Parts: sequence; structure tokens; C-alpha cells
Amino acid sequence: MKIKLLVTDDSAFMRTAVRMILKDHPDIEVVGEARDGQSAVQMAAALKPDVITMDVEMPGMDGVTATRIIMEQNPRPIIMLSSMTERGSDTTMRALAAGAVDFIPKKSSFVQLDIIQIGKDLLEKIRYWGDRHHQNKRQSRLTPPVVKQFKAAREIPEGFQPKLVLIAASTGGPAIIHKLLRDMGRLNCPVVIAQHMPLLFTEGFARHLSSSTGLEVVQASDGMTLNPGMVAVCPGGTDTILREPLPGRLITCLKLDEGAPIHPSADILFDSASRLPRKMVAIVMTGMGNDGTLGARSLAERGCPILAQEPEECTIDGMPASVIASGVVNEVLNVDGLARRLRRWVGTP
Repeated sequence: MKIKLLVTDDSAFMRTAVRMILKDHPDIEVVGEARDGQSAVQMAAALKPDVITMDVEMPGMDGVTATRIIMEQNPRPIIMLSSMTERGSDTTMRALAAGAVDFIPKKSSFVQLDIIQIGKDLLEKIRYWGDRHHQNKRQSRLTPPVVKQFKAAREIPEGFQPKLVLIAASTGGPAIIHKLLRDMGRLNCPVVIAQHMPLLFTEGFARHLSSSTGLEVVQASDGMTLNPGMVAVCPGGTDTILREPLPGRLITCLKLDEGAPIHPSADILFDSASRLPRKMVAIVMTGMGNDGTLGARSLAERGCPILAQEPEECTIDGMPASVIASGVVNEVLNVDGLARRLRRWVGTP
């Protein structure tokens, strides 16, 4: 079954580039091209595409507004093509919160556009989300049997109070992490988030979370001290490890691990935390792949509880399903349950 694609971009060059990328792939059909958000809303209703690519910044109705309206009226996977600038990253975060499922960063100058890399990412994501859309229309989305047969690794001790919360997420993470932080409120311990995201987007992600939740959310930096109540977002393009050079003083250190398949790596973050002399809990949320599973095993060997987001609630259930299948998860909860659990353990009045 062909994947029907609607391309939305105010640049004729970019619309042509997308067509050129897809011309040798007969499984994907461009059924329409929209030059602005208003046209995208109208064409989404008329053409019923399986996937929409959406430029972020356009004259008239921008991509965020168009995404919000489409997801209200004709919901379907929307992939943002977002400029790798500070303004572009902030707008992209708002688009993901509005319902976009994924994004592809592009350089602000089309002369410098890396068509090969953009094309590779675009094909992979259009096919993935197109197949998911077809599955949803057939109502055949399945949860891995191992998830249905989940058994807790062990009971979490009564009165458990972590001194550190670790969170791992990928695709679908920005919107669900926003909801988790908003609902859990301020905690009496630091929170460190490894969200798969390019370097120029994590700072905007942190700013968006800070302004929308009222919490102290910052992008982690090398040698930064983590204090209770602080939420640190691991910067993209590199990896974050945690150290405790002095008793009670927790710091973040940045170091790129060339062997990691994706950055920031949740496995590397979790593994470094497993060496710390403090109680902690790790949460694995929505995302593609299995990042976080190996690191969760290291934490579990130390007796740290591992929580997983309910796979059926995830945009993509790969990461939580993988860690559940590994047998180290103590509880599987939806985002409301995760927020309640954290509030009960270390929440502030």
C-alpha cells in the first residue's frame, strides 16, 4: 500500500527537493504541496494523506498553528522540517507539544542543505509513520507479548525516597515529558533527562519546559552542580555522565562516546549514575530502539528501581518495551501514574 504524503513548505526549492528525494521510491506518493499552513489544513482535509511534512516558519499561518488545527480536525502523523536556529528550535518544541510526532532539522540556508542526510532521515521517518498510520486505520497495533506478560522484578521498598531521578526518552518524548514535569511538580531531588535530540534543539527544549511548567529546567553543562528541584536536560550531540566528587555534590560532565549509536545516550547516563553512592530511580519512556536498557540493568544490579511508561500510551513503544523485556522493571505506569509516584516519593507541598 502506497504512503500518501502532503508536503508543506513555503520554499519552492524545498518542495522540489523533497520530490527529488522521493522520485525513486514508488512506495511513497506526493499527493499535494502546500505553501502555507492554511493550505495545509485545507489539503489535509481534502486529500487525507497518510503523512504530512510541515515547515515550521511560514508566512501567514505558521506550522505550529497548522499542526494544532490538523491534529484537532484530521489527526495524522506530522513531521516537522525545522530550522537549526535558536528561534527554529523553540518553535519546533511548540510544534511537538501541539501534536507533531517527529522532526527533521535542516540548515537555515538551502545552499548548505545536506540533501543526502535529510533524504535518508526523511525516507526513514515517512515510511515508519506511514506504516503506523496504515496500522492504526486497520486497528492492528499490537503490544509485544512480553509487555502483556509483565512481571515486576521486585517490590520497591516502602518509604523509598530517591535522591536522583533519571529519565530517558526519544520520539514522542517532548510532549510526554512536558506532561510528566507539569503533573509531578517540583521534587526534593535533581532530575536528569536524556532526550534524543540534536545539539541546537535541547537548549530550546529546556527553555520551553521551564516556561511551560514553572520548574527550574536548564540544559546541562560541563561541571554543572545539580541541586534539589533542578531539572537538567542533557545537551544533544554529546553524552552526559554524572559524578559526585564530594559527598552530596552531584555534577554533570559532558563527554562524547563515539561508540554510542545515539546522543545523548541514556545507557551512558544510567551507567554513570549506577556508580554513585545515592538512591535513585530511572524512568524509560516513549522512543524508538532500545537505548536505556543496558544502563537500566546496571542500575538494577545496584538495587535501583526501574519504571517504564505504559507502552500502549507511547508514541513509539520500543524503548519501554525493550527495558520491560529485559526483566529489570519494577513498575509499568502511564504518565499520570509516573507523576503521582514521583510526587509521593519526593514531591514538595
